[in-house]
Amino acid sequence: MVDSLIGASRVLETIDERLMRCGVSRRAFLQFCSSLMVAAPFGLAITDKKTPEEVAHGLGKVVRPPVIWLAFQDCTGCTETLLRTSHPDLADLILNVVSLEYHETLMAGSGTQAREALAEAVSTHAGKYICVVEGSIPTRDNGVYMKLAGRPAMEVLADVAGKAAAIVAIGSCASWGGIPSADPDPTGAVGVVDLMPEKTIVNIPGCPPNPYTLLGVVLQYADSGTLPELDGERRPKFAFDRNIHDQCPRRAHFDAGNFVKQYGDYGHREGWCLYEMGCKGPDTHAGCSTRHFNEIPDVWPIGIGAPCIGCTEKSIAFRVPMFQVVQIHTPANPPETYAPINAPQGGISPLATGLVGLAVGALAGAGYVASRKFSKVPADESVPGFGGPDETERGPGAGPRDSA
Repeated sequence: MVDSLIGASRVLETIDERLMRCGVSRRAFLQFCSSLMVAAPFGLAITDKKTPEEVAHGLGKVVRPPVIWLAFQDCTGCTETLLRTSHPDLADLILNVVSLEYHETLMAGSGTQAREALAEAVSTHAGKYICVVEGSIPTRDNGVYMKLAGRPAMEVLADVAGKAAAIVAIGSCASWGGIPSADPDPTGAVGVVDLMPEKTIVNIPGCPPNPYTLLGVVLQYADSGTLPELDGERRPKFAFDRNIHDQCPRRAHFDAGNFVKQYGDYGHREGWCLYEMGCKGPDTHAGCSTRHFNEIPDVWPIGIGAPCIGCTEKSIAFRVPMFQVVQIHTPANPPETYAPINAPQGGISPLATGLVGLAVGALAGAGYVASRKFSKVPADESVPGFGGPDETERGPGAGPRDSA
């Protein structure tokens, strides 16, 4: 899967040249471009187009960006999210869009062969490659808790990322420590930005993050040498521009005061709001509620009935207990102006009865008048509501006929 086990001295191809050489269909590439547009509808230069065809036309001319992928204290979930798409050909296409020069999890080589592959990839593409970092970096006791080929992870990061054109920290662990940094943090785990604060680093937090966010950042840099606009946490705004709570499909239940009290109860089965179960959606910025995983609707925590844990937020993820309710700025009680989702059953007030009766009477009278407008012929039997030869004499205010 990796382009080279011992390095890459060849001239890099454009994306179109690579896809044609590997027999990847144009249809598959257009599908990929469509998914990229959905993940980044605005805020990303390469998708600022009207159609997937226009995006494909522009990306096809881009030289495949060389990528060196480092894995430190991680679960490999960020790599898995890149490959576990619902369409097998799309996973293969992703690896053809970028030039993956080194990736321990995916490459066949190991030991000395892998070490030589990394050294040659860094030497060949120095100053031109994108360094993607997955997992946190242990710093306690001089980084003794993780070594690669006898070198502490801190040293490998400084060497490889220091020679990169751009650095992307993928996942919450690489962004700011993630699960390994949770109390009591025995290894002194930190994110990339903690060790290289002066470098230009793009954080793509998530556990795991959406793979199209990574691809969007990498491809824009390869296309124009620019990075998308970042927020205060160095996250690309196009992917972290929205609050999950505001876009949540269960928001109506929150506004109506319908909350799940425990897993498996009536509200949980009916898809009610998970706020009281500790959902961190009100304080979490991410596109999960509108940009689902694996190209399958509802493939995200709330979509499968689990609360959001705030994995994209530095101050929440693996810091705030999973079931602890977070403070929100929207009242949890249903506003008086909102109609309830399920109207309560009960008695009907005399006022309501009178109003309904008045409305029904008005509608009946209007219907009678409207029916008379269908024909100007007296006693026309084709008129809707015609009741017989004597109907014109009885008039609209007459009572019911006597039964025979």
